[in-house]
Amino acid sequence: MTHPVQDSGAAPAGGRGRGLLAALLAGGTSVLAFAPFGIFPLAVLSLAVLAGLAARQTRARAGFALGFAWGLGAFLAGVSWLYVALNRYGGMPMPLAALAILLFCAYLALFPAAVGALFVRFGRGGAWRRALLFAGLWMGSELLRGWLFTGFPWLAAGYSQTPPSPLAGFFPVLGVYGVGGLVAFLAALVALTRWRSARPAAEALAAILVLSGAGFGLGRIAWTSPVGEPLEVVLIQTNIEQSLKWRPELLSDWLESNARLVRENPADLVVLPETTLPLLADRLPDGYLEELAAPVAARGGDVVFGVFLRDARGAIYNAALSLGASPSQSYAKQHLVPFGEYSPPLFGWFYDLVDIPMSDQTRGAPDQPPLRLGAQRVAINICYEDLFGRELIRSLPEATLMLNLSNLAWYGDSFAQPQHLQIARVRAMETGRPMLRSTNTGMTALVQPDGRVAEVLPAFMQGVLSVSVQGYEGLTPYARWGDFAALLLGVLALAVAGRLRRDGHARRGI
Repeated sequence: MTHPVQDSGAAPAGGRGRGLLAALLAGGTSVLAFAPFGIFPLAVLSLAVLAGLAARQTRARAGFALGFAWGLGAFLAGVSWLYVALNRYGGMPMPLAALAILLFCAYLALFPAAVGALFVRFGRGGAWRRALLFAGLWMGSELLRGWLFTGFPWLAAGYSQTPPSPLAGFFPVLGVYGVGGLVAFLAALVALTRWRSARPAAEALAAILVLSGAGFGLGRIAWTSPVGEPLEVVLIQTNIEQSLKWRPELLSDWLESNARLVRENPADLVVLPETTLPLLADRLPDGYLEELAAPVAARGGDVVFGVFLRDARGAIYNAALSLGASPSQSYAKQHLVPFGEYSPPLFGWFYDLVDIPMSDQTRGAPDQPPLRLGAQRVAINICYEDLFGRELIRSLPEATLMLNLSNLAWYGDSFAQPQHLQIARVRAMETGRPMLRSTNTGMTALVQPDGRVAEVLPAFMQGVLSVSVQGYEGLTPYARWGDFAALLLGVLALAVAGRLRRDGHARRGI
Protein backbone atom coordinates (compact mmCIF):
# COMPACT_ATOMS: atom_id res chain seq x y z
CA MET A 1 0.00 0.00 0.00
CA THR A 2 1.07 3.58 -0.56
CA HIS A 3 1.21 6.32 2.05
CA PRO A 4 0.94 9.66 0.22
CA VAL A 5 2.59 12.56 2.00
CA GLN A 6 0.17 15.21 3.21
CA ASP A 7 0.73 18.90 2.50
CA SER A 8 2.18 20.64 5.53
CA GLY A 9 0.11 23.76 5.17
CA ALA A 10 -2.30 25.75 3.11
CA ALA A 11 -1.68 25.94 -0.59
CA PRO A 12 -0.76 29.30 -2.13
CA ALA A 13 -3.69 31.33 -3.44
CA GLY A 14 -2.69 30.69 -7.05
CA GLY A 15 -2.51 26.96 -6.41
CA ARG A 16 -5.94 26.97 -4.77
CA GLY A 17 -7.40 28.78 -7.74
CA ARG A 18 -5.89 26.34 -10.23
CA GLY A 19 -7.15 23.42 -8.17
CA LEU A 20 -10.69 24.78 -8.06
CA LEU A 21 -10.62 25.44 -11.81
CA ALA A 22 -9.36 21.90 -12.45
CA ALA A 23 -12.16 20.48 -10.28
CA LEU A 24 -14.76 22.63 -12.05
CA LEU A 25 -13.55 21.48 -15.49
CA ALA A 26 -13.36 17.85 -14.37
CA GLY A 27 -16.95 18.03 -13.17
CA GLY A 28 -18.09 19.52 -16.44
CA THR A 29 -16.18 16.87 -18.39
CA SER A 30 -17.97 14.11 -16.44
CA VAL A 31 -21.13 14.84 -18.44
CA LEU A 32 -19.41 13.33 -21.49
CA ALA A 33 -19.53 9.97 -19.71
CA PHE A 34 -23.33 9.99 -19.92
CA ALA A 35 -25.65 9.81 -22.92
CA PRO A 36 -25.64 11.00 -25.64
CA PHE A 37 -21.82 10.82 -25.61
CA GLY A 38 -21.38 7.60 -23.63
CA ILE A 39 -17.62 7.86 -23.01
CA PHE A 40 -18.04 5.85 -19.82
CA PRO A 41 -14.33 5.76 -18.71
CA LEU A 42 -14.53 9.54 -18.26
CA ALA A 43 -16.70 9.01 -15.17
CA VAL A 44 -13.74 7.30 -13.49
CA LEU A 45 -11.19 9.82 -14.76
CA SER A 46 -13.31 12.82 -13.75
CA LEU A 47 -13.74 11.57 -10.19
CA ALA A 48 -10.07 10.62 -10.12
CA VAL A 49 -9.21 14.30 -10.62
CA LEU A 50 -11.41 15.22 -7.64
CA ALA A 51 -9.96 12.47 -5.43
CA GLY A 52 -6.39 13.37 -6.43
CA LEU A 53 -6.88 17.07 -5.73
CA ALA A 54 -8.60 16.41 -2.40
CA ALA A 55 -5.87 13.97 -1.34
CA ARG A 56 -3.35 16.82 -1.44
CA GLN A 57 -5.30 18.95 1.04
CA THR A 58 -4.96 19.14 4.81
CA ARG A 59 -8.07 21.18 5.65
CA ALA A 60 -11.62 19.94 5.31
CA ARG A 61 -12.82 23.30 3.99
CA ALA A 62 -10.39 22.98 1.07
CA GLY A 63 -11.88 19.56 0.28
CA PHE A 64 -15.36 21.07 0.54
CA ALA A 65 -14.45 23.79 -1.94
CA LEU A 66 -13.00 21.28 -4.41
CA GLY A 67 -16.06 19.02 -4.17
CA PHE A 68 -18.35 22.00 -4.59
CA ALA A 69 -16.46 23.19 -7.68
CA TRP A 70 -16.58 19.68 -9.16
CA GLY A 71 -20.31 19.39 -8.48
CA LEU A 72 -21.09 22.83 -9.83
CA GLY A 73 -19.29 22.01 -13.08
CA ALA A 74 -21.05 18.64 -13.38
CA PHE A 75 -24.58 19.88 -12.74
CA LEU A 76 -24.34 23.13 -14.67
CA ALA A 77 -23.14 21.16 -17.69
CA GLY A 78 -25.50 18.24 -17.15
CA VAL A 79 -28.90 19.57 -16.03
CA SER A 80 -28.96 23.22 -17.03
CA TRP A 81 -31.63 22.21 -19.59
CA LEU A 82 -34.03 22.86 -16.70
CA TYR A 83 -33.62 26.52 -17.67
CA VAL A 84 -35.68 25.86 -20.83
CA ALA A 85 -38.69 24.79 -18.77
CA LEU A 86 -38.53 27.84 -16.52
CA ASN A 87 -37.81 30.48 -19.15
CA ARG A 88 -39.15 29.37 -22.53
CA TYR A 89 -42.23 27.46 -21.36
CA GLY A 90 -42.73 28.64 -17.78
CA GLY A 91 -42.40 32.34 -18.61
CA MET A 92 -39.87 33.13 -15.88
CA PRO A 93 -37.70 36.16 -16.80
CA MET A 94 -34.26 35.18 -18.08
CA PRO A 95 -32.20 36.57 -15.15
CA LEU A 96 -34.44 34.89 -12.58
CA ALA A 97 -34.47 31.60 -14.48
CA ALA A 98 -30.67 31.63 -14.74
CA LEU A 99 -30.38 32.44 -11.03
CA ALA A 100 -32.81 29.66 -10.14
CA ILE A 101 -30.78 27.09 -12.10
CA LEU A 102 -27.52 28.34 -10.57
CA LEU A 103 -28.94 28.02 -7.06
CA PHE A 104 -30.35 24.57 -7.80
CA CYS A 105 -27.01 23.35 -9.18
CA ALA A 106 -25.27 24.88 -6.17
CA TYR A 107 -27.58 22.87 -3.91
CA LEU A 108 -26.75 19.67 -5.80
CA ALA A 109 -23.04 20.52 -5.57
CA LEU A 110 -23.25 20.40 -1.78
CA PHE A 111 -23.29 16.59 -1.94
CA PRO A 112 -19.88 16.14 -3.64
CA ALA A 113 -18.69 19.04 -1.48
CA ALA A 114 -19.52 17.02 1.64
CA VAL A 115 -17.62 14.07 0.15
CA GLY A 116 -14.58 16.28 -0.41
CA ALA A 117 -14.65 17.68 3.11
CA LEU A 118 -15.05 14.30 4.83
CA PHE A 119 -12.46 12.70 2.57
CA VAL A 120 -9.87 15.29 3.57
CA ARG A 121 -10.86 15.12 7.24
CA PHE A 122 -10.56 11.34 7.52
CA GLY A 123 -8.45 10.49 4.47
CA ARG A 124 -5.16 9.38 5.97
CA GLY A 125 -3.40 6.15 5.10
CA GLY A 126 -2.68 4.16 1.97
CA ALA A 127 -4.31 4.19 -1.43
CA TRP A 128 -6.61 1.24 -0.76
CA ARG A 129 -7.92 2.66 2.50
CA ARG A 130 -8.53 6.06 0.98
CA ALA A 131 -10.19 4.55 -2.10
CA LEU A 132 -12.61 2.63 0.13
CA LEU A 133 -13.30 5.79 2.12
CA PHE A 134 -13.95 7.82 -1.05
CA ALA A 135 -16.26 5.11 -2.44
CA GLY A 136 -18.26 4.79 0.78
CA LEU A 137 -18.67 8.55 1.08
CA TRP A 138 -19.67 8.86 -2.57
CA MET A 139 -22.32 6.13 -2.29
CA GLY A 140 -23.72 7.74 0.82
CA SER A 141 -23.89 11.17 -0.80
CA GLU A 142 -25.71 9.86 -3.88
CA LEU A 143 -28.16 7.82 -1.82
CA LEU A 144 -28.89 10.95 0.21
CA ARG A 145 -29.27 13.10 -2.91
CA GLY A 146 -31.74 10.55 -4.28
CA TRP A 147 -33.87 10.76 -1.13
CA LEU A 148 -33.61 14.21 0.51
CA PHE A 149 -36.51 16.59 -0.31
CA THR A 150 -38.08 13.80 -2.45
CA GLY A 151 -34.73 13.28 -4.22
CA PHE A 152 -33.02 14.30 -7.46
CA PRO A 153 -30.73 11.41 -8.49
CA TRP A 154 -30.22 12.61 -12.09
CA LEU A 155 -26.58 12.16 -13.18
CA ALA A 156 -25.79 9.67 -10.40
CA ALA A 157 -22.38 8.32 -11.41
CA GLY A 158 -23.65 4.79 -11.99
CA TYR A 159 -25.87 5.85 -14.88
CA SER A 160 -22.75 6.43 -16.97
CA GLN A 161 -21.92 2.70 -16.89
CA THR A 162 -24.62 1.29 -19.16
CA PRO A 163 -23.37 -1.26 -21.74
CA PRO A 164 -20.73 -1.54 -23.10
CA SER A 165 -19.19 -0.67 -19.72
CA PRO A 166 -18.01 -3.87 -17.98
CA LEU A 167 -19.51 -2.53 -14.73
CA ALA A 168 -23.02 -2.77 -16.24
CA GLY A 169 -23.28 -6.36 -15.02
CA PHE A 170 -23.50 -5.08 -11.45
CA PHE A 171 -26.81 -3.20 -12.03
CA PRO A 172 -29.06 -6.24 -11.40
CA VAL A 173 -27.19 -6.85 -8.12
CA LEU A 174 -26.24 -3.47 -6.64
CA GLY A 175 -28.38 -0.98 -8.53
CA VAL A 176 -27.25 2.39 -9.77
CA TYR A 177 -25.87 3.62 -6.43
CA GLY A 178 -23.77 0.52 -5.93
CA VAL A 179 -22.33 0.87 -9.43
CA GLY A 180 -21.61 4.53 -8.68
CA GLY A 181 -19.67 3.42 -5.62
CA LEU A 182 -17.56 1.09 -7.76
CA VAL A 183 -16.85 3.99 -10.13
CA ALA A 184 -15.74 6.14 -7.17
CA PHE A 185 -13.54 3.34 -5.78
CA LEU A 186 -11.77 2.84 -9.10
CA ALA A 187 -11.39 6.60 -9.52
CA ALA A 188 -9.70 7.04 -6.15
CA LEU A 189 -7.52 3.98 -6.71
CA VAL A 190 -6.38 5.39 -10.07
CA ALA A 191 -5.65 8.78 -8.52
CA LEU A 192 -3.85 7.63 -5.37
CA THR A 193 -1.82 4.61 -6.49
CA ARG A 194 1.92 5.13 -7.00
CA TRP A 195 1.99 3.74 -10.52
CA ARG A 196 5.78 3.88 -10.79
CA SER A 197 6.11 1.36 -7.96
CA ALA A 198 5.66 -2.19 -9.15
CA ARG A 199 3.68 -3.68 -6.27
CA PRO A 200 1.12 -0.87 -5.79
CA ALA A 201 0.63 -0.64 -9.55
CA ALA A 202 0.11 -4.40 -9.85
CA GLU A 203 -2.39 -4.41 -6.96
CA ALA A 204 -4.40 -1.53 -8.44
CA LEU A 205 -4.36 -3.06 -11.91
CA ALA A 206 -5.52 -6.38 -10.47
CA ALA A 207 -8.43 -4.66 -8.72
CA ILE A 208 -9.48 -2.98 -11.95
CA LEU A 209 -9.30 -6.26 -13.86
CA VAL A 210 -11.17 -8.22 -11.16
CA LEU A 211 -14.03 -5.72 -10.98
CA SER A 212 -14.25 -5.51 -14.76
CA GLY A 213 -14.21 -9.28 -15.10
CA ALA A 214 -16.80 -9.74 -12.36
CA GLY A 215 -19.06 -7.20 -14.04
CA PHE A 216 -18.64 -8.92 -17.38
CA GLY A 217 -19.48 -12.29 -15.82
CA LEU A 218 -22.54 -10.98 -13.96
CA GLY A 219 -23.74 -9.47 -17.22
CA ARG A 220 -23.92 -12.96 -18.72
CA ILE A 221 -26.39 -14.16 -16.06
CA ALA A 222 -30.08 -14.24 -17.01
CA TRP A 223 -31.67 -13.26 -13.69
CA THR A 224 -35.20 -13.42 -15.10
CA SER A 225 -36.88 -15.60 -17.73
CA PRO A 226 -39.48 -15.10 -20.50
CA VAL A 227 -43.12 -15.82 -19.70
CA GLY A 228 -46.18 -16.03 -21.96
CA GLU A 229 -46.53 -15.14 -25.61
CA PRO A 230 -44.91 -12.06 -27.18
CA LEU A 231 -47.08 -8.94 -27.27
CA GLU A 232 -47.43 -6.75 -30.35
CA VAL A 233 -47.04 -3.19 -29.12
CA VAL A 234 -47.31 0.19 -30.83
CA LEU A 235 -45.55 3.08 -29.09
CA ILE A 236 -46.68 6.47 -30.37
CA GLN A 237 -44.56 9.62 -30.32
CA THR A 238 -46.98 12.50 -30.83
CA ASN A 239 -44.39 15.34 -31.05
CA ILE A 240 -46.70 18.14 -29.90
CA GLU A 241 -44.79 21.37 -29.28
CA GLN A 242 -45.02 22.32 -25.59
CA SER A 243 -45.83 25.98 -26.29
CA LEU A 244 -48.82 24.89 -28.39
CA LYS A 245 -50.08 21.97 -26.31
CA TRP A 246 -52.17 24.03 -23.88
CA ARG A 247 -53.69 26.51 -26.34
CA PRO A 248 -57.50 26.04 -26.16
CA GLU A 249 -58.04 26.79 -29.85
CA LEU A 250 -55.79 23.83 -30.78
CA LEU A 251 -57.31 21.30 -28.40
CA SER A 252 -59.56 19.72 -31.03
CA ASP A 253 -56.50 19.26 -33.28
CA TRP A 254 -54.63 17.37 -30.55
CA LEU A 255 -57.62 15.17 -29.77
CA GLU A 256 -58.07 14.28 -33.43
CA SER A 257 -54.33 13.67 -33.88
CA ASN A 258 -54.28 11.18 -30.98
CA ALA A 259 -57.40 9.40 -32.23
CA ARG A 260 -56.04 9.19 -35.77
CA LEU A 261 -52.69 7.75 -34.68
CA VAL A 262 -54.46 5.03 -32.68
CA ARG A 263 -56.95 4.35 -35.48
CA GLU A 264 -54.18 3.89 -38.03
CA ASN A 265 -51.99 1.69 -35.79
CA PRO A 266 -54.04 -0.90 -33.88
CA ALA A 267 -52.14 -3.60 -31.95
CA ASP A 268 -52.37 -5.81 -28.87
CA LEU A 269 -51.21 -2.77 -26.89
CA VAL A 270 -51.16 0.82 -28.17
CA VAL A 271 -49.48 3.45 -25.98
CA LEU A 272 -49.70 7.23 -26.08
CA PRO A 273 -47.40 9.45 -23.97
CA GLU A 274 -47.81 11.34 -20.70
CA THR A 275 -50.65 13.91 -20.69
CA THR A 276 -51.20 13.28 -24.39
CA LEU A 277 -54.75 14.53 -23.75
CA PRO A 278 -54.00 17.89 -22.10
CA LEU A 279 -57.14 18.22 -19.99
CA LEU A 280 -59.19 16.41 -17.37
CA ALA A 281 -60.79 13.19 -18.57
CA ASP A 282 -64.19 14.32 -17.33
CA ARG A 283 -64.01 17.31 -19.69
CA LEU A 284 -63.38 15.32 -22.84
CA PRO A 285 -66.07 15.52 -25.55
CA ASP A 286 -68.86 12.96 -25.23
CA GLY A 287 -67.94 9.69 -26.91
CA TYR A 288 -64.26 10.58 -27.41
CA LEU A 289 -62.86 7.84 -25.17
CA GLU A 290 -65.05 5.23 -26.90
CA GLU A 291 -63.78 6.47 -30.27
CA LEU A 292 -60.18 6.26 -29.06
CA ALA A 293 -60.52 2.69 -27.79
CA ALA A 294 -62.73 1.18 -30.52
CA PRO A 295 -60.11 0.24 -33.18
CA VAL A 296 -57.86 -1.42 -30.59
CA ALA A 297 -60.67 -3.20 -28.75
CA ALA A 298 -61.93 -4.57 -32.09
CA ARG A 299 -58.78 -6.69 -32.38
CA GLY A 300 -58.83 -7.71 -28.70
CA GLY A 301 -56.22 -5.18 -27.58
CA ASP A 302 -55.93 -2.20 -25.24
CA VAL A 303 -54.84 1.42 -25.46
CA VAL A 304 -52.97 3.16 -22.62
CA PHE A 305 -52.66 6.94 -22.64
CA GLY A 306 -51.74 9.84 -20.39
CA VAL A 307 -54.52 12.09 -19.11
CA PHE A 308 -55.50 14.00 -15.98
CA LEU A 309 -58.03 12.29 -13.70
CA ARG A 310 -60.11 13.87 -10.95
CA ASP A 311 -61.56 11.94 -8.02
CA ALA A 312 -64.74 12.56 -6.03
CA ARG A 313 -62.90 14.94 -3.67
CA GLY A 314 -61.71 17.09 -6.56
CA ALA A 315 -58.07 15.94 -6.31
CA ILE A 316 -56.26 15.95 -9.67
CA TYR A 317 -53.83 13.20 -10.73
CA ASN A 318 -51.31 12.89 -13.55
CA ALA A 319 -52.47 9.48 -14.70
CA ALA A 320 -52.40 6.69 -17.24
CA LEU A 321 -55.75 5.23 -18.28
CA SER A 322 -56.34 1.95 -20.14
CA LEU A 323 -59.34 1.16 -22.35
CA GLY A 324 -60.12 -1.72 -24.67
CA ALA A 325 -60.73 -5.45 -24.43
CA SER A 326 -59.49 -5.61 -20.82
CA PRO A 327 -61.42 -3.90 -18.01
CA SER A 328 -60.61 -0.18 -17.79
CA GLN A 329 -57.80 0.52 -15.29
CA SER A 330 -55.74 3.51 -14.23
CA TYR A 331 -52.46 4.43 -12.60
CA ALA A 332 -51.83 7.75 -10.82
CA LYS A 333 -48.32 9.17 -10.65
CA GLN A 334 -46.83 8.67 -7.19
CA HIS A 335 -43.57 10.65 -7.30
CA LEU A 336 -44.41 14.19 -8.33
CA VAL A 337 -41.93 16.81 -9.51
CA PRO A 338 -41.50 19.66 -7.00
CA PHE A 339 -42.37 23.09 -8.46
CA GLY A 340 -43.68 21.45 -11.65
CA GLU A 341 -46.50 19.27 -10.35
CA TYR A 342 -46.91 20.52 -6.79
CA SER A 343 -45.68 23.34 -4.60
CA PRO A 344 -43.49 22.46 -1.61
CA PRO A 345 -44.47 24.24 1.64
CA LEU A 346 -43.58 27.95 1.74
CA PHE A 347 -42.93 28.11 -2.02
CA GLY A 348 -46.30 29.36 -3.24
CA TRP A 349 -44.56 32.57 -4.40
CA PHE A 350 -42.78 30.51 -7.07
CA TYR A 351 -46.01 30.25 -9.07
CA ASP A 352 -46.27 34.04 -9.20
CA LEU A 353 -43.15 33.94 -11.40
CA VAL A 354 -44.04 31.06 -13.73
CA ASP A 355 -47.03 29.76 -15.63
CA ILE A 356 -47.13 25.95 -15.38
CA PRO A 357 -50.44 24.27 -16.26
CA MET A 358 -51.87 21.61 -13.92
CA SER A 359 -49.26 22.37 -11.25
CA ASP A 360 -51.45 21.50 -8.23
CA GLN A 361 -51.55 17.71 -8.40
CA THR A 362 -52.05 14.95 -5.86
CA ARG A 363 -49.78 11.94 -5.33
CA GLY A 364 -51.08 8.54 -6.31
CA ALA A 365 -51.11 5.70 -3.79
CA PRO A 366 -47.74 3.93 -3.31
CA ASP A 367 -49.15 0.39 -3.64
CA GLN A 368 -50.93 0.53 -7.01
CA PRO A 369 -50.94 -2.87 -8.76
CA PRO A 370 -49.75 -3.41 -12.34
CA LEU A 371 -52.36 -3.08 -15.07
CA ARG A 372 -53.75 -6.43 -16.22
CA LEU A 373 -53.70 -6.13 -19.99
CA GLY A 374 -54.40 -9.45 -21.65
CA ALA A 375 -51.92 -12.01 -20.41
CA GLN A 376 -49.41 -9.35 -19.27
CA ARG A 377 -49.06 -7.38 -16.04
CA VAL A 378 -47.81 -3.93 -17.00
CA ALA A 379 -46.24 -1.69 -14.34
CA ILE A 380 -46.68 1.97 -15.30
CA ASN A 381 -44.29 4.75 -14.34
CA ILE A 382 -44.74 8.31 -15.51
CA CYS A 383 -41.79 10.44 -16.65
CA TYR A 384 -39.60 11.41 -13.65
CA GLU A 385 -40.70 8.34 -11.66
CA ASP A 386 -38.26 6.03 -13.39
CA LEU A 387 -35.38 7.79 -11.64
CA PHE A 388 -36.33 5.91 -8.48
CA GLY A 389 -35.51 2.23 -8.82
CA ARG A 390 -36.48 1.49 -5.21
CA GLU A 391 -40.04 2.61 -6.06
CA LEU A 392 -40.35 0.73 -9.35
CA ILE A 393 -39.51 -2.62 -7.74
CA ARG A 394 -42.67 -2.38 -5.62
CA SER A 395 -44.56 -3.80 -8.62
CA LEU A 396 -42.41 -6.95 -8.67
CA PRO A 397 -42.63 -9.88 -9.03
CA GLU A 398 -46.19 -9.42 -10.35
CA ALA A 399 -45.26 -7.14 -13.25
CA THR A 400 -44.02 -8.78 -16.45
CA LEU A 401 -43.40 -5.52 -18.35
CA MET A 402 -42.42 -1.96 -17.39
CA LEU A 403 -43.98 0.97 -19.26
CA ASN A 404 -42.88 4.61 -19.03
CA LEU A 405 -45.02 7.48 -20.33
CA SER A 406 -43.09 10.75 -20.62
CA ASN A 407 -43.28 14.30 -21.89
CA LEU A 408 -39.85 15.95 -22.00
CA ALA A 409 -40.98 18.64 -24.43
CA TRP A 410 -40.57 21.02 -21.47
CA TYR A 411 -36.78 20.81 -21.92
CA GLY A 412 -36.45 21.43 -25.64
CA ASP A 413 -33.73 19.85 -27.75
CA SER A 414 -31.29 19.05 -24.95
CA PHE A 415 -29.42 16.29 -23.16
CA ALA A 416 -32.62 15.50 -21.22
CA GLN A 417 -33.95 13.04 -23.81
CA PRO A 418 -30.86 10.78 -24.20
CA GLN A 419 -30.07 11.00 -20.49
CA HIS A 420 -33.61 9.85 -19.66
CA LEU A 421 -33.32 6.92 -22.06
CA GLN A 422 -30.08 5.92 -20.34
CA ILE A 423 -31.90 5.97 -17.00
CA ALA A 424 -34.53 3.63 -18.49
CA ARG A 425 -31.75 1.25 -19.53
CA VAL A 426 -30.58 1.02 -15.93
CA ARG A 427 -34.13 0.40 -14.67
CA ALA A 428 -34.52 -2.45 -17.18
CA MET A 429 -31.33 -4.09 -15.92
CA GLU A 430 -32.22 -3.58 -12.26
CA THR A 431 -35.67 -5.14 -12.66
CA GLY A 432 -34.89 -7.76 -15.31
CA ARG A 433 -37.88 -6.54 -17.31
CA PRO A 434 -38.26 -4.88 -20.72
CA MET A 435 -38.90 -1.15 -20.44
CA LEU A 436 -41.32 0.28 -23.01
CA ARG A 437 -41.22 4.06 -23.48
CA SER A 438 -43.84 6.24 -25.18
CA THR A 439 -42.85 9.90 -25.21
CA ASN A 440 -44.11 13.13 -26.70
CA THR A 441 -40.85 14.37 -28.24
CA GLY A 442 -38.37 11.56 -27.50
CA MET A 443 -36.96 9.13 -26.93
CA THR A 444 -39.62 6.50 -27.64
CA ALA A 445 -37.99 3.07 -27.38
CA LEU A 446 -37.96 -0.56 -26.36
CA VAL A 447 -35.22 -1.43 -23.86
CA GLN A 448 -34.49 -5.11 -23.24
CA PRO A 449 -33.74 -6.57 -19.77
CA ASP A 450 -30.00 -6.56 -20.54
CA GLY A 451 -30.09 -2.78 -21.06
CA ARG A 452 -29.88 -3.01 -24.83
CA VAL A 453 -31.97 -0.47 -26.76
CA ALA A 454 -33.69 -2.77 -29.24
CA GLU A 455 -35.41 0.00 -31.19
CA VAL A 456 -35.80 3.76 -30.80
CA LEU A 457 -37.46 6.61 -32.70
CA PRO A 458 -35.54 9.77 -33.54
CA ALA A 459 -36.42 12.65 -31.24
CA PHE A 460 -38.59 15.59 -32.31
CA MET A 461 -40.59 13.86 -34.96
CA GLN A 462 -44.04 12.31 -34.97
CA GLY A 463 -43.72 8.57 -35.37
CA VAL A 464 -44.88 5.10 -34.47
CA LEU A 465 -42.65 2.34 -33.13
CA SER A 466 -44.08 -1.15 -33.67
CA VAL A 467 -42.33 -3.81 -31.58
CA SER A 468 -42.86 -7.37 -30.41
CA VAL A 469 -42.07 -7.58 -26.70
CA GLN A 470 -41.74 -10.58 -24.42
CA GLY A 471 -42.87 -10.49 -20.79
CA TYR A 472 -40.47 -11.67 -18.06
CA GLU A 473 -40.83 -13.20 -14.61
CA GLY A 474 -38.49 -13.74 -11.68
CA LEU A 475 -36.46 -11.41 -9.48
CA THR A 476 -33.00 -9.91 -9.80
CA PRO A 477 -31.00 -9.49 -6.57
CA TYR A 478 -31.67 -5.75 -6.77
CA ALA A 479 -35.42 -6.40 -7.02
CA ARG A 480 -35.16 -8.39 -3.77
CA TRP A 481 -32.88 -6.03 -1.84
CA GLY A 482 -33.43 -2.63 -3.41
CA ASP A 483 -30.91 0.02 -2.39
CA PHE A 484 -30.11 -1.85 0.82
CA ALA A 485 -27.30 -3.68 -0.97
CA ALA A 486 -25.62 -0.40 -2.00
CA LEU A 487 -26.13 1.01 1.49
CA LEU A 488 -24.58 -2.09 3.04
CA LEU A 489 -21.67 -1.95 0.58
CA GLY A 490 -21.08 1.69 1.43
CA VAL A 491 -21.12 1.02 5.17
CA LEU A 492 -18.78 -1.94 4.68
CA ALA A 493 -16.36 0.20 2.66
CA LEU A 494 -16.30 2.83 5.41
CA ALA A 495 -15.90 0.17 8.11
CA VAL A 496 -12.95 -1.46 6.34
CA ALA A 497 -11.40 1.96 5.74
CA GLY A 498 -11.78 2.70 9.45
CA ARG A 499 -10.21 -0.62 10.41
CA LEU A 500 -7.28 -0.08 8.07
CA ARG A 501 -6.70 3.33 9.65
CA ARG A 502 -6.68 1.86 13.17
CA ASP A 503 -4.31 -0.89 12.09
CA GLY A 504 -2.01 1.71 10.55
CA HIS A 505 -2.01 3.73 13.80
CA ALA A 506 -1.29 0.61 15.83
CA ARG A 507 1.68 -0.29 13.66
CA ARG A 508 3.09 3.20 14.20
CA GLY A 509 2.45 3.01 17.95
CA ILE A 510 -0.29 5.65 17.87
